[in-house]
Amino acid sequence: MATSAELIRVEHVIKEYNHGAVKALNDCSLSIKKGEVVAIIGPSGSGKSTLLRCLNLLEIPSSGHIYFNGVDITDKKVDINLHRRKMGMVFQHFNVFPHMTVGENITMAPVLLGKKKQNEAVEMAKELLNKVGLSSKYDEYPQRLSGGQKQRLAIVRALAMEPDVMLFDEPTSALDPEMVGEVLNVIKSLVKDGMTTVIVTHEMGFAREVSDRVFFMDDGILAEKGSPDEIFSHPQNPRTKEFLSKVLY
Repeated sequence: MATSAELIRVEHVIKEYNHGAVKALNDCSLSIKKGEVVAIIGPSGSGKSTLLRCLNLLEIPSSGHIYFNGVDITDKKVDINLHRRKMGMVFQHFNVFPHMTVGENITMAPVLLGKKKQNEAVEMAKELLNKVGLSSKYDEYPQRLSGGQKQRLAIVRALAMEPDVMLFDEPTSALDPEMVGEVLNVIKSLVKDGMTTVIVTHEMGFAREVSDRVFFMDDGILAEKGSPDEIFSHPQNPRTKEFLSKVLY
């Protein structure tokens, strides 16, 4: 569960495209505490992924500020790459390196960036693979893995950098239905271990089960925030009510 220390703060972030013709994010403000699990839900095109990608500046806000561990990472003088190392990111499409073995996929960044010696990185990789049920795959190449296994590898690769927060951008949307559960179970175990987690997801049952708070986005606006019970059982915003009436069965 969340502690009182703030890890991420977003202040009045706007993201525009086409010289202001498209406003993907419109005055978004939020804070996320260490150890907190936040799910971001909403219709397609509502700005969920854009907001998530702004948290580590994969998308640069048009205006506003984002603080991570107390540092304004939107300040141009800040070396964003140093801060990104503490933010694990997992995308819809697995983004693993096909020409490298599973083990090499995991150990490359920690060794290259001087976080681990090679033997330490190998040991850590094997431990993490064991945690996600892939201990026998260390020497395999990604093309021999199922979609669910590739996504679990992508999660392990992010964890190998020992991040302070994990950002998940619809991590199950590209998977066959029977593989969704295995990836969600890995995320559940991370949450249980206290990892600060922000997840954009269409899996409403999962969002309700694991989140401390749920943010509902609509048309670039953070339209409603609350506990899972408040958002799913007692939504206040008419758009939240309308959206949930279509996606909850």
